[in-house]
Amino acid sequence: MKSVTDSFVSLGHWPSAGSFGFNTDILATNPINLSVVLGVLIFFGKGVLNDLLDNRKQRILSTIRNSEELRRGAIEQLEKARARLRKVEIEADEYRMNGYSEIEREKENLINATYDSLERLENYKNETLHFEQQRAINQVRHRVFQQALQGALGTLNSCLNSELHFRSISANIGILRAMEQITD
Repeated sequence: MKSVTDSFVSLGHWPSAGSFGFNTDILATNPINLSVVLGVLIFFGKGVLNDLLDNRKQRILSTIRNSEELRRGAIEQLEKARARLRKVEIEADEYRMNGYSEIEREKENLINATYDSLERLENYKNETLHFEQQRAINQVRHRVFQQALQGALGTLNSCLNSELHFRSISANIGILRAMEQITD
């Protein structure tokens, strides 16, 4: 520390005869060099540093403004979304109520259609039963007729002689021919 003070004191004692030389004492010249460099940096760097700080300040303010605008936009979008949500909820309630009404109508229509189908099936069943009864009656009649015919033929065969038999066959053939001509 003493040598630093001595170097400043020795500046005042330099001879004016003027020889120029280098001071090789590093401890004595470093504070001087540092103070000169700092002085130059402060003098010339002050404007650059102010510009950098101003630019940084402007960017920060711009970012804050943008953030505020984005926040306002987000709030507006949120309000719009809430309004849409309320509207959609109201519509959903209407659809739900309409859906329940539609379901009830469909249920009633399905019950009515099922009732109609059952009624038609009942009618078809009755018609089928009636048809089957008629067919069974016709089959029984046909059987009875055949049996009666066979019984009558048996009685006729036993009572008829060949000439009477021949005449009755001829008469039946004539009846069949007459029926054939009528159908043509």
